[in-house]
Amino acid sequence: MARLAPQPIPQPEMKRAHRRASRPAGAGAPLLDPLVHERVRLGIVSALAVNASVTFPDLKKLLNTTDGNLSVHARKLEEAGYISCTKSFDGRIPKTEYRLTATGRQALERYLNEMEGLIDAARKPRA
Repeated sequence: MARLAPQPIPQPEMKRAHRRASRPAGAGAPLLDPLVHERVRLGIVSALAVNASVTFPDLKKLLNTTDGNLSVHARKLEEAGYISCTKSFDGRIPKTEYRLTATGRQALERYLNEMEGLIDAARKPRA
């Protein structure tokens, strides 16, 4: 029977959005950016990475989440400077649109690079 590698203990979410995950000196395993790593927030930045902009209702449908949940996660990303939010009206209907910022794109790239490193390490046979 194959043994599974121990799973890392989930990191608690940081209190301030502008703090970034960092690697302790001499540590081999990366710490993933908790702002990006959470499922809904990863979905938001991923959707915005492949689209110039996405509206609130489209993100809600794409991520299969509630208004409140999406709003809270989007606000965290906005406070960190990862996404920008534009509110306007289409006639009398409010329209909220999100875009990925340069900072958000860099954070996503770092996150993807760390994940690729983890995947590569997991696929290497152990001696």
